[in-house]
Amino acid sequence: MSEHIDPPHVNDYRAKGYAVVRAVFDGAEIAAMAASFDREWRTGLGHGRTFRHGNLYYRVATDENLGPILRLVQWPAYHDPLLAAIRHDARMQALLAPLIGRDIKQIINQLHWKPRGAAMSDFAFHQDSRFRRPREAYRDLAANYVQTGIAIDQHRAASGAMRLLPGSHLLGEIEIGGTDRISSTRASEEALTAAGLDPSALVDLELEPGDVALWHPFMVHSSGPNRTAADRRLYINGYVRADACDRGEWAFRDGAPCPLGAHRLVHYEDLLTRPGPHYPE
Repeated sequence: MSEHIDPPHVNDYRAKGYAVVRAVFDGAEIAAMAASFDREWRTGLGHGRTFRHGNLYYRVATDENLGPILRLVQWPAYHDPLLAAIRHDARMQALLAPLIGRDIKQIINQLHWKPRGAAMSDFAFHQDSRFRRPREAYRDLAANYVQTGIAIDQHRAASGAMRLLPGSHLLGEIEIGGTDRISSTRASEEALTAAGLDPSALVDLELEPGDVALWHPFMVHSSGPNRTAADRRLYINGYVRADACDRGEWAFRDGAPCPLGAHRLVHYEDLLTRPGPHYPE
């Protein structure tokens, strides 16, 4: 009987709290995803302000250098077939199954931008566990949740790559930076020091287009400004072992992909009472 050996990304994820799998998606696939990002950018700015329709959400902000920009889109997969296909691609299932099994729901589907020249594109230090609310709907975060990000562009420190604190996933939940919105707060190392953490251990998550990063919900991380001449984009999908979460959209049942249908309750609490298109801010 042969001994079971976990894939390298599983060992990295468990030991360090994050892993990178290189060249999961090829150049043509990344070009197609980049085109979807471009369409979503135009759609979001076309609204002129933050817009919601069910779980689909465009966060529009005013940057002091660029004027209106799109910080993120939540659940674009409801109306973009390519982005919908990527969320339950067989390659994603193969990465996730050794960590959280074959019955998997999805609780995050987001496009993130760091536009070139933006005055503010930071995400302050945080753990993703802070957003798993209401807590009673999300059980045993440490064992059952995995965040993933597909690099659309090159990620380097100068372009605002994620900064991670390896091993911090083993510390449980930590109070970092108060209750301020992380997307409007600078990524300050002082916040780590105040929380009793050592900033000297930080690493930059350097990625090439097509790489997939995975990180733990307790991983302490941030990202700084983009100081390059190119955009920095990331397609984020967050997954959960299905029996550990009362919310979310099915991604895989026994390893088989599950297409999206009607919007299900994820994070938008007023989904049932105010599902129609509106401008919440």
